[in-house]
Amino acid sequence: MDWLRQIPIGQYVDGQEGWLRCLDPRLKFAWVLMFLLTPVLAGPIWRVGLVLGLLLVTGVSGLPPRLWWRSLLFLAALGCGIGLLAMLLPTGDPGASLSLRSAREVPGLLLQAPSWELLKLGPLQLGPIQLGPLVVDRRSAELGLNSATLIVTVVHSVNLMLLSTPSEDLMWALRWWLAPLAWLGVPMDRLSFQLLLALRFLPLVQEELQNLLRSLASRAVNLRRLGFKASFGLVLAVGERLLANILLRAEQGAEALLARGGVWLPAEAFRPGSVSAAAGQRALNWLSALLLVLVIGLRGRYGDL
Repeated sequence: MDWLRQIPIGQYVDGQEGWLRCLDPRLKFAWVLMFLLTPVLAGPIWRVGLVLGLLLVTGVSGLPPRLWWRSLLFLAALGCGIGLLAMLLPTGDPGASLSLRSAREVPGLLLQAPSWELLKLGPLQLGPIQLGPLVVDRRSAELGLNSATLIVTVVHSVNLMLLSTPSEDLMWALRWWLAPLAWLGVPMDRLSFQLLLALRFLPLVQEELQNLLRSLASRAVNLRRLGFKASFGLVLAVGERLLANILLRAEQGAEALLARGGVWLPAEAFRPGSVSAAAGQRALNWLSALLLVLVIGLRGRYGDL
């Protein structure tokens, strides 16, 4: 049950290896937002391209492979499992008894391939795949591909940022991006400081998750006997307990700090030294910003593929 300690997901690891550590934390936030937002309403080619690009960045980042290969392998297995479930589970068919107007009668309408065609290249056509009582068509294949790629891009991009960026730098970068909210009266210094404390206590939260899973295993909970409804309620209860523990850890840390005479430190007190970096790091930041603009432009031009 100690497998969570061997997978450094969401934990900063100190070191000097890799150019990814030298990148401005504000740009890291922007890149992570790109990986989070650009898959929305995107086509399968763009989603697969994001996964390949993220794997390329991971390989050339200079970070030691021992920091990310276990988590990447775990995410790949999780993404493939959820993708297969989304691909094979029935999603329901539209009502065939409805009298609809033929699509060929509508002028200017772009006709797509039938939903049962998986792939069509000229005269070559790959129809539905029959797996016993299950049928994989184009719609279910796209659903499985979207689910698998979304899990890998979202979790692994955030994990790379957390691995290579100290908590103080993340706090300052988030405060910099959300500076307009401070003009509206939002207590950004307090919220960002609570975020810093939450990141500090993240290993304890992961240990709490491990304790919750251990408690379920020690009680020999049989999900098959509970049924779907009770099992789903149990999963929601565990998630609710975990979320409550995250908020409780942050609140207890802040109260303990204030009880010892501490104060809310402003975000400028945690301004990273890499902001006033050398010429090489500035060139790296400019190159990263230009590549980010290029990727966003490519998303607007070819994102529907």
